[in-house]
Amino acid sequence: MEHDGATARPDDERPPLPGDESPLDDQRVSLAAQLRAAAQKAGIGQVAPGEVPTASALLTAIGGVRGLAESIVPGLGFVVVYTITGQLLPSVLIPVALAVLFVVSRAVQRGPVAQALAGVLGVALSAGIALLSGRAEGNFVPGIVINAISLLAMVVSIAVRWPLVGIIVGLLTNEGGAWRQDRAKRRVFVLVTWLWAGLFAARLAVQLPLLLSGQITALATLKLLMGVPLYAGLLWVTWLLVRTVYRGRASGDDVVDAQGTVS
Repeated sequence: MEHDGATARPDDERPPLPGDESPLDDQRVSLAAQLRAAAQKAGIGQVAPGEVPTASALLTAIGGVRGLAESIVPGLGFVVVYTITGQLLPSVLIPVALAVLFVVSRAVQRGPVAQALAGVLGVALSAGIALLSGRAEGNFVPGIVINAISLLAMVVSIAVRWPLVGIIVGLLTNEGGAWRQDRAKRRVFVLVTWLWAGLFAARLAVQLPLLLSGQITALATLKLLMGVPLYAGLLWVTWLLVRTVYRGRASGDDVVDAQGTVS
């Protein structure tokens, strides 16, 4: 049988065409989806950019009533026990026991336990450092380190012109880094990222001297006051500021669409 010399090429050996998707593309899409899902679970992700924030959304962002209790009660337990007894062992073990009770409660009610488990790990780590060092100050070292790292991340992101809040909002809106071409959005994201940096810096400025001077009761009390309340307040401000640029763009787009449909 005669043939023109061309050999048939199996489909899996043919050269890739311009429209073909590569495994690398799939991995990139998967990573982007995972990052976006993580951003949606974050506090800022509870209100879509441009939407009006509500008290319900704020409560959800801090974990609901149960999440609020899980965040406050162990720390409050430390304050109460240490103020009364002045003893390290019960002061760090009782918060661990309270955190474990929250996990058990969620498990019994077949609710999500991830947040409560994270709380147990954090409280247990703090307690472990305190017990190993034999000093109550060790209970607050992880919090100081987390605030320092968070402050550094915010400042570095601004320095490299990729403010962290902008990155998160870009994931939520699925616009990636396109916001960097919009001057108004870029300014708002830089401002809001500076505000978050200010929160972490304020915590360090207040709590670190108390830690170094051994004022444990004052440190524990101020840590509670500068924790969820300040976080919730700044989260609300973040939503409002982000909304200003996204609401304005959405209104402008609506006007253009309306004009385009007029015959």
